[in-house]
Amino acid sequence: MERLVRFKLIGLEFAFYTSAPEEEVDEIIAMVTDLVEENRSSGTAGSVAVGKVAVLASLNIASRYVELKRNFNDYKQETESRLIRLGKRISEEIEEEKKLSSR
Repeated sequence: MERLVRFKLIGLEFAFYTSAPEEEVDEIIAMVTDLVEENRSSGTAGSVAVGKVAVLASLNIASRYVELKRNFNDYKQETESRLIRLGKRISEEIEEEKKLSSR
């Protein structure tokens, strides 16, 4: 069931509907808030415009997403490769057992 979530960020109020669990929404909002504050504080004496802070935070999140996606694809390929090697090894062992038991 969707619910309305409201929060403040950079002095602005935001609202959206979601069916995500409350803990997940809280974690997402905390991450965005931290990134916005991080990007905001990296500017010169608070002179970075709100739009630029939002773009920098978005780029930061996108960068993390791309890295996680790449890491997942690497993990997936490595796991598939290991499973193939393991399957071959099991097949070889079964064949060897069959040979030994037929003697």
